[in-house]
Amino acid sequence: MTEKKLPLTAHLEELRKRLIYSFLAIGVTFAICYAFIKQIVEILMRPLVQALPQGSSLVFTAVPEAFFIYLKSAFLAGIFFSSPFILYQVWAFISPGLYEREKKYVYPYLVVSSVFFVGGALFCYFIVFPVVFRFFLSFASDTIRPLPAIREYLTFTIKLLLAFGLLFQWPALVLFLSRMGVVSAQALSRNRKFAILVIFVAAAVLTPPDIVSQLLLAGPLLAMYEGSIWMAKFCGKKEKMEEKGEEKSPPSDEGGSG
Repeated sequence: MTEKKLPLTAHLEELRKRLIYSFLAIGVTFAICYAFIKQIVEILMRPLVQALPQGSSLVFTAVPEAFFIYLKSAFLAGIFFSSPFILYQVWAFISPGLYEREKKYVYPYLVVSSVFFVGGALFCYFIVFPVVFRFFLSFASDTIRPLPAIREYLTFTIKLLLAFGLLFQWPALVLFLSRMGVVSAQALSRNRKFAILVIFVAAAVLTPPDIVSQLLLAGPLLAMYEGSIWMAKFCGKKEKMEEKGEEKSPPSDEGGSG
């Protein structure tokens, strides 16, 4: 069976179509999120509000600041909620260039990847935020009163949520690459010390400059790296068994022999 190669203009037209669909999805989810933006912002502010001393609240220092914060939050929430559709558009663009065996592994990766992204954001919201905010607010005293600005707070929280969501993609990525035969458990074990260095550097770059949030991000990543070694070992063994089965079975001639 011969593969039909598309010209460059056809690829560009397909890319344009997928980008238009993605931007339309972001626009629709942005409009829906903006209709409920007060509830969304209240949910984002809840971990800090619960940790603040009685009588304290968030403030904004410029007249249009709250309006632009609402716009920014609605836009980022729109990207978050439309991300499964955007991932599908990416998949629809690259899938014609993949083999059937590769497509078989991409489908579960997209599902597992979405689950781990949401899991990372939830871990950050329910576990990391309370610890970090209690640590920061512990420096308050009778003469130092916390008056956090809503702009800095939402920038801080959104950055952390995205950082945890993205870095929690690691197990799903290792599962996919090990099934494809790109990485192995031996290679992951060999490069453990470099991985530890990269994890702490990433935690320092992606989180605010405090040791608490850096450790809260680096700790789960180190645990996931160790878990990914066992995951790769299990998937690698399964892959080898499949390869042996393929070697034993005689190749079939699609056209048949006359």
